[in-house]
Amino acid sequence: MGKDLAQSFASAKAVFDEVDEALGDNLSRIIWEGPQDTLTLTEHTQPALMATSMAVMAVLKNEYGIDAQAASHVAGHSLGEYTALAAAGALTLSDAAILLRHRGQAMQRAVPVGQGTMAALLGATEEQAIELCNLGSVHGVCELANDNAPGQVVISGATKAIETAAAAAKAHGVKKAVILPVSAPFHSSMMAPAAQEMEEALADVTILTPKVPVVTNIAAAPTINPQTIRRQLVEQITGRVHWRQSVSWMVSNGVDTFAEPGAGKVLTLLVRRISKDSKGVALNTAQSIADFAEAINTAGQQDEQE
Repeated sequence: MGKDLAQSFASAKAVFDEVDEALGDNLSRIIWEGPQDTLTLTEHTQPALMATSMAVMAVLKNEYGIDAQAASHVAGHSLGEYTALAAAGALTLSDAAILLRHRGQAMQRAVPVGQGTMAALLGATEEQAIELCNLGSVHGVCELANDNAPGQVVISGATKAIETAAAAAKAHGVKKAVILPVSAPFHSSMMAPAAQEMEEALADVTILTPKVPVVTNIAAAPTINPQTIRRQLVEQITGRVHWRQSVSWMVSNGVDTFAEPGAGKVLTLLVRRISKDSKGVALNTAQSIADFAEAINTAGQQDEQE
């Protein structure tokens, strides 16, 4: 992730260098060289994904003059909310990296490996997911974790509870249930110890007023209030990610183009499922960044002419 950008653009390499320095660790080497099982530890994955996204934003700004702070809104899915806040100027890059390293460690400490998991319910409505959670909850915590898009809901909780719910999915009219390869039951009440740790960590960090509104996971609505942001970052550890509602809010308030900087295109695909009339663009290569910049600058020139 991001290796080609770092080799091609000094601004991208500077992002990875700053994250390495903030963490006191050569995270960029792990990102680019592995081993894979080290990178997939959530304490590494979380700052790694943020760094890759911010490297893309650095290239956009330094090479093409396009700043995230010129957007109408920013948003991020789960850990991506920290990236959104950094892009909007509410968090420094170093603070975002340190917080995400701590967040990953706190989440892993909260529940021993094997005692919790998550499952994606494909083709499920929210009502069907709730029915399955009620069924699984006889074996422990079983809760809605992510409302990602129409037909994609994720549940989280105790391993036996989630496996029970997943096994009953087809009988309840759900197309398919997939146990996810995660190391903990994220966005469930089992993460309460991690939420407490993050409340303490966030209390010591400066959060500035973002330059553009941040549509948060918890509220699915925009805010620029630093105290609200601080509180909701804690709440999202155990709370549901309202991604479908967040995108729908932005669409209903005039957003028609969504750019996803970083690794992969998961959110771009979700946006297209949520709003078929919206344009989603994944920015993860030098060419995709250049094409996006050209489209934005061309649109800006046309607006000036009109």
